Amino acid sequence: MKVYKQNITVKSKSQIEFIDITGPVEEVINNSGIREGQVLVYSPHTTASIVVNHNESMLIQDFTRMLYHLVPTTDNYAHDLFELNRAKTSDGRSNGHSHVKSILLGVSEVIPVEKGKLLLTERQSIFLAEMDGARTRDIIIQVIGL
Repeated sequence: MKVYKQNITVKSKSQIEFIDITGPVEEVINNSGIREGQVLVYSPHTTASIVVNHNESMLIQDFTRMLYHLVPTTDNYAHDLFELNRAKTSDGRSNGHSHVKSILLGVSEVIPVEKGKLLLTERQSIFLAEMDGARTRDIIIQVIGL
C-alpha cells in the first residue's frame, strides 16, 4: 500500500463560490503513480467545504441561493459577538454564517480511484465550496492505494 500527499492552493474571488478542483485532483493522482485505491480531498479550513456535484452554472446558482436562504448573513451569530469581544476576526469581518454553512456541507470527500482515474460520472465534479471569500485556501489531497 502506498500513500501520496500533495497540497494545492485555490484562490476564491467572492463570498460564496464553488470552484471546480477536479483537474488539479486528477493531476495529483497522476503524480502519485497510484492506479487502484482512493483519494481523500480535505479542506483544513472551518469556513470552506469540499463537495461532489454537477458543474452546471444554473445549478451552482441554486446551491448559492439555497445556502444564503438556509444561513442568512444578516442573522445574529454568537460567534460574531465572541469575535467582536476578541477584536473581530483577523481580517475584521463577521463570519459566523460562513462556519454554519461549512458545517452543513462538510470538509472532505473520498472518491475511488480505478486504473489511475477518479470514479466520477461525467456529470460529477469536485468543488471547493468557499463560504468566506475572497481567500486563498490550501487543500490537502491524499491518494492511498497500489
